[in-house]
Amino acid sequence: MSEQRKEEQKPVDRETMSPFLGKDAPPVIVDPYAVPIEDINMIDGRLFEQDLHWAHFARLRAEDPVHLNELPVIGRYWSITKFEDIMFVDKNHDMFSSAHGIAIGPRVDAELNPADLNLSMFIAMDPPKHDLQRATVSGVVAPPNLAKMESIIRERAGKILDSLPVGETFNWVDLVSIELTTQMLATLFDFPFEDRRKLTRWSDVATAAPGTGVVESEEQRRTELLECLAYFTTLWNERAKLETPGSDLISMLAHGKDTKDMQPFEFLGNLILLIVGGNDTTRNSMSGGVLALNQNPAEYAKLRANPALIPNMVSEIIRWQTPLPYMRRTSNVDFELRGKQIKKDDQLLMWYVSGNRDADAIDRPDEFIIDRPQARHHLSFGFGIHRCMGNRLAEMQLRIVWEEILKRFSHVEVVGEPVRLRSSFVRGITELPVKVHPL
Repeated sequence: MSEQRKEEQKPVDRETMSPFLGKDAPPVIVDPYAVPIEDINMIDGRLFEQDLHWAHFARLRAEDPVHLNELPVIGRYWSITKFEDIMFVDKNHDMFSSAHGIAIGPRVDAELNPADLNLSMFIAMDPPKHDLQRATVSGVVAPPNLAKMESIIRERAGKILDSLPVGETFNWVDLVSIELTTQMLATLFDFPFEDRRKLTRWSDVATAAPGTGVVESEEQRRTELLECLAYFTTLWNERAKLETPGSDLISMLAHGKDTKDMQPFEFLGNLILLIVGGNDTTRNSMSGGVLALNQNPAEYAKLRANPALIPNMVSEIIRWQTPLPYMRRTSNVDFELRGKQIKKDDQLLMWYVSGNRDADAIDRPDEFIIDRPQARHHLSFGFGIHRCMGNRLAEMQLRIVWEEILKRFSHVEVVGEPVRLRSSFVRGITELPVKVHPL
């Protein structure tokens, strides 16, 4: 690369350093083509906060689709960036385990910090325990229950949209995306409605790295998650006493034969899984869809002309946003992938956000096309036994909110730059200034 391109790299203030890379992390890589490819490290949350990750993934897909990094404590980890390879890893749970965690973490042989919560959740389990615990709660999103929820979601979406300050600037994330998803979560858990914003907070705390603006330290995160456990334990104890269990998630867990004897941290782990799963996909896709349509005004015009495109558009939004950029697996075997020697106990990061932009699998992947053929052919929900349990609920919520938006507004106009989360695990938008314009 030329010296001119190298000089384009701009150092970033120390406060923005990724916690995974430590206090001595180098400046964020603005131009991935200006550095040796081995310097590219996709767990740097600054890349996602600054929306710089696209070019990094494009280079990896083209030049090094199975990309090795290594850090102290974490050890070796591979970035899997091609659609086909991600599907292979995701589907072969016997070769690639979830039991060591779904986000990047310490080496398998690393000594655990006794202060860590070390949560257990069914998405981070292998069969047969995974299958039994997942089956206990999956009924909450079975088709008959989804049909019952539709009218509730529509009523709430209508009330939220009717309360918006027409013609005034407001944060869409706070007034719409968070509010609607939090109300839905409160219903799924039969959680006290007046405390529903606690669910959003616990979701954010669970997925954030210390020092990235959500929590300042691991101790603060532990304290807040233990508060979550205490709150839900009270609900558990109340519902476990009932002879006839309710249809909410807590009652299902308290009465399920494979979950009723869970240890506290296993209960907390499954709670966090269900809260995050019910929160992040919908919340960030709801915000990401508004941004995408504003960035692609011809598609917005296409939507207004033909609202029947909404269901297909929802799938395109979820692909476009990819709310969870990656999931981790740990190799159970020595294995070769595209000529790279993966060792037993190596971590593999399946970069869904990259696979969703792979031109070998998706036509014109860098374009937002609301009437895209086969729009549901994306990686955002994963594949195999860990495919997102609530995918149909997420799609339904997004479909309904857009149906209700088009009934009320000619345009949801983005009037400022979005503020993005500093995280490589959740591709989130924390602020999206908008104005709504009536029909």
